[in-house]
Amino acid sequence: MLLVRVSRHNSSSISSSFALLLTRRLHGASSAETVSPSSRLRDRYNFQPPPPLSENPEKEKGKKKPKPQYRPPSSLEGVKKVHSDLPFDFRFSYTESSSSVRPIGLREPKYSPFGPDRLDREWTGVCAPAVDPKVESVDGIEDPKLEEKRRKMREKIQGPSLTEAERKFLVELCQRNKTKRQINLGRDGLTHNMLNDIYNHWKHSEAVRVKCLGVPTLDMKNVIFHLEDKTYGQVVSKHCGTLVLYRGRNYDPKKRPKIPLMLWKPHEPVYPRLIKTTIDGLSIEETKAMRKKGLAVPALTKLAKNGYYGSLVPMVRDAFLVSELVRIDCLGLEKKDYKKIGAKLRDLVPCILVTFDKEQVVIWRGKDYRPLEDDDGEFSSLIPRESSIEDIL
Repeated sequence: MLLVRVSRHNSSSISSSFALLLTRRLHGASSAETVSPSSRLRDRYNFQPPPPLSENPEKEKGKKKPKPQYRPPSSLEGVKKVHSDLPFDFRFSYTESSSSVRPIGLREPKYSPFGPDRLDREWTGVCAPAVDPKVESVDGIEDPKLEEKRRKMREKIQGPSLTEAERKFLVELCQRNKTKRQINLGRDGLTHNMLNDIYNHWKHSEAVRVKCLGVPTLDMKNVIFHLEDKTYGQVVSKHCGTLVLYRGRNYDPKKRPKIPLMLWKPHEPVYPRLIKTTIDGLSIEETKAMRKKGLAVPALTKLAKNGYYGSLVPMVRDAFLVSELVRIDCLGLEKKDYKKIGAKLRDLVPCILVTFDKEQVVIWRGKDYRPLEDDDGEFSSLIPRESSIEDIL
């Protein structure tokens, strides 16, 4: 009985002490709710909590603004159209295109390679003519008055002609061991953006070296003509494919013409086929027999890729004196390159194109062939003769 009473007494005392502890804890919790911990810190330690980030104006002022999204220059609003006073039609390539050959179609819509609304000339798909900006034809024939205007401007810039000592000084100044300034003219010929590069070189030097390789070297007279006609400069030296272009006595770099740049290369238009089904004056059987015979003829020469082809036309003319068919090995060249070579040979030799099969250019001299004469009445060939610098240029 005694043990039972003691255990009951202990249990009642434990329950009373637990109830007292619970009431104290509840009272402490209610007092904690009334007094915030921040107020306790401020009273005891003089602590001031920082303001929230959203309410900090100084940090918002120092925060960097995000960069605007990049947009191409052609899509910017308020871009003014560029005006150029150059008196010639803008083309992608001046040496590898001709205004006398009319294309039969376009490979793409008439998107201007200068960018939309960036030039005050209308793009016809072939060129940007200087005379009529609203022309809708793809003919691209240039106004003959513009050539006379360019000639007068060139004479004004060039001034008196150079002496032989001045010419030699300029040529020596542009040697490889003296300067690295050089314009590389490749398979596309003299392009429109090259004009800007030439003027940039002329800011620091009186003359610039032009290195020509590939298809344009087949007709170096055409390259020299367009270099002088489009830049108003003067070619003072020619050695194989290396030219020295002089800017002129009265040239002022501060008054250089404004040249708008092309942003991309436009697609070439569609021209008539070079190789026809039958050769003019021959039947189908005769044409097939001539193509088979032409591929069996020994090759006159093998053209190297990106080489110098300046002596090819005289070689073909000499070969036609002893053979009616000539084959030129173009193995390794791109298809469009040896097609351009064939088209140039057809006009320069002149001759008739037979086939481009197996990367070969086979040409026929024709039935009534006569050797082409020079301006002085002599037949053109590789036979050396006395000539001056003016004849070479």
